[in-house]
Amino acid sequence: MENKTYTVTIYSENQIGLLAQISNVFTRRSLSIWSLSASASSIAGIHTITIITDSCSEKKIQEVVLQLEKRVDVVKAFYYTNDQIIYRELALYKMSTDRLLECGKIEDLLTEYNARIVEMNKVFTVIQKTGKTEETQQLYDELNQYGVMQFIRSGRIAVTREKLEPVRDFIAEREKEKNKIINNIK
Repeated sequence: MENKTYTVTIYSENQIGLLAQISNVFTRRSLSIWSLSASASSIAGIHTITIITDSCSEKKIQEVVLQLEKRVDVVKAFYYTNDQIIYRELALYKMSTDRLLECGKIEDLLTEYNARIVEMNKVFTVIQKTGKTEETQQLYDELNQYGVMQFIRSGRIAVTREKLEPVRDFIAEREKEKNKIINNIK
């Protein structure tokens, strides 16, 4: 079986300690978490946790997703390969303003990498780049020739290539089942 990079998307209630429990599922299966991002989703009361892991088989990631779904506060979990999603990261680069101006090609770099300046003062300049890991790393390599003072890259965020958010179908189906049960009781 071929090992791939997978993006695991977990829809859950926002409960204390949930991230620790989720990371334990990955640890027990000897999977590294490359990136983790958590935020509110488009569904009220539901949060999205996006985790990137690699070097595992599809069978292993299926087992992880099933284990995650056993948690009471996890509504649903999905896994995707890179070709099934659209994903990005945000990177910030802090540089000495003097060094940046001395290099003389900042405008060309910003244009080439579709980056922008978000803060500039006499001491430092902060540049923002949104893109895939390779793109943000390439810009870092270019800028580091002039001395990057600080660099940070966010976790991956992703949407599926499917028309609707997959958890919506799951929730709608669950509501239908719940209504059937209620109607049968009456």
